[in-house]
Order: sequence, then structure tokens, then C-alpha cells
Amino acid sequence: MGIIRGGVLGGFRNKAGAVVGSYWRTLDVIKGLPRISGKAPTQSQIDQRAKFKLVASYFAWIADLISVGYKALSKIDTPMNVAVSYHLREAIVGIAPNFSLDYTKVMFSQGRLKLPYSNGVTSNVVAEIDFAWSTEVEKKTTYKLGNDMLSILVYNPTRFEFVTLHSVVERSAGTYTLSLPAEFSGDAVHCYIAFNSLSRKDFASISKHVGLVTVL
Repeated sequence: MGIIRGGVLGGFRNKAGAVVGSYWRTLDVIKGLPRISGKAPTQSQIDQRAKFKLVASYFAWIADLISVGYKALSKIDTPMNVAVSYHLREAIVGIAPNFSLDYTKVMFSQGRLKLPYSNGVTSNVVAEIDFAWSTEVEKKTTYKLGNDMLSILVYNPTRFEFVTLHSVVERSAGTYTLSLPAEFSGDAVHCYIAFNSLSRKDFASISKHVGLVTVL
């Protein structure tokens, strides 16, 4: 039984006849009951499902970064839904059924905070990666401050493994050394950085692919 809690013009909860009412992210939502179709899916539907599975399986492993990096863009949709939607449009390459992600276009964060003018990544010690970036700041704005915090994503496509770090060091540090699992030695890994504001929880930069590096 559906219950109307806000009067005749309010939303309702639970099932009422052929519809279901719910409350989702500040919205009263009414959905029709799903219908079972006997039609075979079209090739377009098959392709879209394959793309969705590819993107969703990747981002499921970095949900901690997505929840922060896409928070400012998720007024109605969840941060994960916004991220998946973006990558379905912008980061899928290949021809069916051989779809893949363009890892240089992967973005675990999107926002107005500014990235450093220069940055780089190297591996000079076994199972370690060194990140470096310029430390210029803009004191009259909140878009590039010395206490902005660095977040990191490292993806190893050979092993389908991820290393994520959120808010590990301030922008003013200029460098950070990341220790990786020993088995990463010899593998090429994709490296990404982003910054988020220390004072504003919904204020982040875009993330940037800073290099494909072979780990010593």
C-alpha cells in the first residue's frame, strides 16, 4: 500500500497499483512497474550494455575518489552516476565488441580548483613512484592555495589493480613518494593526480593523467 505523507500534492512511498513511490536525493519519484519484454536486444543496446559494464567495473574500485571528486557535480545524480555518464561519452574507444577505456581520458575528479602549471612522475627506486608539481599559489582566490590536498590514482592494467590515496599531502610540499606493491615492479602503470580544498569539502580540481610509467 502506498502512503501519501505530504497531502494530496505530496509524494508517496511504496507500491500503489501499477506505480511505486520513493524519495531520492531531495526528489519525490514515481516509477512504473517494470515490464518484461520478449524482444531480443538490438545491437545498439548490446553495445551500450557492454560499454556500461566496462566503465562501471573500472570505477567500482575507485569509489572513494569518485565520491569526493564528483561531489560538486552531483546535485541530483550520485557522484558515481555522473562519473560513469561522462566516461561513457568521452572515454570509450574501439569497435564492438572490442571496447576499451582511453586511460588518458579517465578523470576521477572534476571541478574548478586549479592544477599546478607543471607536474611529472618518475620511478627511480624499486616499487616506488615519485610525483612532483610546481607550488605556485594564488593568495587572493580560493582556487589555488598552498594547503590544497593531493589525491592520487595509480592503475596497473596488467594486473587490473588500483592504488588510491585521498588528501595525502599539501600542494605546498611539491613532491610525494608513493610506495607500490612489490609485484608492480616491471609493470607500466597509469598515474593521475588531483587536488581538493581543505576548507571546502565540495571544491576539487579536475584530475590529470600525468604519465604512463614503468615501475622499477
